[in-house]
Amino acid sequence: MPAVTVENPLTLPRVVADADAVQRPVLAVTTAPSGFEGEGFPVRRAFAGINYKHLDPFIMMDQMGEVEYAAGEPKGTPWHPHRGFETVTYIIDGTFIHQDSNGGGGTITNGDTQWMTAGSGLLHIETPPESLVMSGGLFHGLQLWVNLPAKDKMKDPRYQDIRGGQVKLLTTGDGGALLRVIAGDFDGHEGPGITHTPITMIHASVRPGAEVTLPWREEYNGLAYVLAGRGTVGTDRRPVRTGQTAVFGAGSALTLRADESQDAHAPDLEVVLLGGKPLREPMAHYGPFVMNTRAELQQAFEDFQAGRLGTVPAVHGM
Repeated sequence: MPAVTVENPLTLPRVVADADAVQRPVLAVTTAPSGFEGEGFPVRRAFAGINYKHLDPFIMMDQMGEVEYAAGEPKGTPWHPHRGFETVTYIIDGTFIHQDSNGGGGTITNGDTQWMTAGSGLLHIETPPESLVMSGGLFHGLQLWVNLPAKDKMKDPRYQDIRGGQVKLLTTGDGGALLRVIAGDFDGHEGPGITHTPITMIHASVRPGAEVTLPWREEYNGLAYVLAGRGTVGTDRRPVRTGQTAVFGAGSALTLRADESQDAHAPDLEVVLLGGKPLREPMAHYGPFVMNTRAELQQAFEDFQAGRLGTVPAVHGM
């Protein structure tokens, strides 16, 4: 981990918080419970137990793996519907194939992201390639759900295939962290992901012993999920480790630090940083549908049952 990296971060543009920036306090640190998704691949539910007022506009996030599959073990999801939000699938190690009932989709691997705007609705499937099923191998990634504002919930579905080489690479003042901006504006640097809801999504690798203080938009919330490693968050150095989420309060900067000692298989503190402008709209959420009212939710179920979200192609595969 991870696929997208550079040998010398000091060659990259540097991001430094202003000296008078207001530090965001850490409101809570939660631990993600483990479970299974789709046909049985292991996940950590990153946002479990966090009040939605701290998550908005994010809905849920699953860390998929990290798992070393034996031959015949790799799993995906069956065909399933979505309406009313966006799914962001970021693959750190391994390969996933996406396909939908509109003929869209693609293959993502090793640092790639697929940004799918479900909008008015579609059927969707995610599977490992046959070669990975046959051989087994490492699989690790995450899927984030981002809510759509009411005005955009019935937009036509859209895919963005973001190759690992397209992400905006930055570093901190001393080169102690590699920052991969996947989406949104971060201190004037734009990630490749185009979003309906204003957000920032960053994958940060923080070297052992390094402390990082980053500027953060005051109108955004702030979340930090630990993919791997150990460290602290906030100026009061609240401990965090793999599978934990830190919820930040208001302010214009946030701080994290990697412990001096890390595990051999994960030499850096790996963190996903998320910020978004809250929609502050009512949300009706059940399973694969995220709408604003119960009536809209019921309509989504009826449309799905009537085949109005699409039908499964007779033959699928990439």
